[in-house]
Amino acid sequence: METFNTTIFPKGEKAPSEYFSGGTAWVKILKPNADELNCQIGNVIFEPRCRNNWHSHGGGQILIVTSGTGFYQEKGKPAQVLKAGDVVNIPPHIIHWHGAGPDSELTHIAINPNTQNGIVEWMEPVTDEEYNNL
Repeated sequence: METFNTTIFPKGEKAPSEYFSGGTAWVKILKPNADELNCQIGNVIFEPRCRNNWHSHGGGQILIVTSGTGFYQEKGKPAQVLKAGDVVNIPPHIIHWHGAGPDSELTHIAINPNTQNGIVEWMEPVTDEEYNNL
């Protein structure tokens, strides 16, 4: 059986390790926050078990999962399973994290609208205990 590479965007640069744990993530900025549209769009690839720290966005965030499986969790709420085709709407200032499942990469497009209200405020890492207890 022939396989096809379905990745349409380049892998991008390694994400800063101070904001990601459990593995490596790569970010390719598709639309920089550089004009009057007040929006930043990036393609993010997480290795299995990789997740970002708890964080929030002053302007909110939209995630569009394009491949793999993973998790999204808001502070104080149960984690949600993510799979290709899922769309997550995150209101401004909601503390959350997202990342890959234990056995799968996760790729999503992250849309950060209303960047005039702030792009991201990073917080503490998601601990192995928090992740392993999902």
